[in-house]
Amino acid sequence: MIDLSTKYLGITLRSPLVASSSPLCKDLSNILRMEAAGLSAVVLHSLFEEQIELETENLDNVLSGHTDSYSEALSYFPDLRHYNDGINGYLEHVHRVKNAVAIPVIASLNGVTPGGWVEYARMIEEAGADALELNVYNIVTEPDIASEIVEQGLIDLLARVKASISIPVAVKLSPFFSSVPNVARRLDNAGAGALVMFNRFYQPDFDLQTLDVYPNLALSSSQELLMRLHWVAILYGRVHADLAVTGGVHTAIDVLKCMMAGAKVAMMTSCLLRHGISYARQIEGDLVQWMAEREYSSITEMQGSMSRLSVADPSAYERANYMRVLSSYSTRLAPVWTRYRPA
Repeated sequence: MIDLSTKYLGITLRSPLVASSSPLCKDLSNILRMEAAGLSAVVLHSLFEEQIELETENLDNVLSGHTDSYSEALSYFPDLRHYNDGINGYLEHVHRVKNAVAIPVIASLNGVTPGGWVEYARMIEEAGADALELNVYNIVTEPDIASEIVEQGLIDLLARVKASISIPVAVKLSPFFSSVPNVARRLDNAGAGALVMFNRFYQPDFDLQTLDVYPNLALSSSQELLMRLHWVAILYGRVHADLAVTGGVHTAIDVLKCMMAGAKVAMMTSCLLRHGISYARQIEGDLVQWMAEREYSSITEMQGSMSRLSVADPSAYERANYMRVLSSYSTRLAPVWTRYRPA
């Protein structure tokens, strides 16, 4: 019997397959279907502090009133009228989901002010969440704000939240730090139970007909997994916090790669939107089949087996590999370029 169990945030899960935070998780019926499809935990959609603090119309006025100073940042805000129902609705949702399913329920919080993060984290814990994911999505547009200020603010935020609640706390990170390992180590020292790699950066697009900047959201693909694998493999064994992958998990092979890099869980949404929630059952079946054919008895025995600390050639994750890849690619394509070169 193959053992798919893993441990994440101190909680034993039946498998590494976890539903990531998304609007899918606003609906209790979807979460019940996720549990039935074999997903071992669910991360609820994010609670945004902006929506709690301001009425939607007031928020629109505040944002519009500063258009001249940071117009490029407006499209990063979600449509808060439809994303969730404020603090009371969110807390009720946490309570209802927790009472309806047996799998762990991880709440997600996206705050703005230090006090807001702490206050709402306490409320979420009281509502019954098993853990909390801090969805840190902060677009710095002002050149006067130095990177060390941003990083220290993140460390201080985690410390304050950790001091105010007793449930485990995960931090969902952006990949855009000058030193990801250093930020990860500092978060680890500040008490992060897990580091989630990575938040997807929703970039706006241009409408050349109307000359407007508008939000652009596309489902992920397995290609996006590579950056996550790279950093999880580098961090594995160098931090005590659990590592989680989100973004680009679509198949059993993707899940296996996450485990071998060193992740404890592989989180997914886009594949469930594309194929339906029941698709998680197929991923689990393919996962078991692959492991059986290669005589793996458990998920834990493969975790970290292809991390930077475990592979024979650690330079595969370093600058030397960058040079090898570029050299190999140019050599491989040289005949094609020659063939089509104008006379």
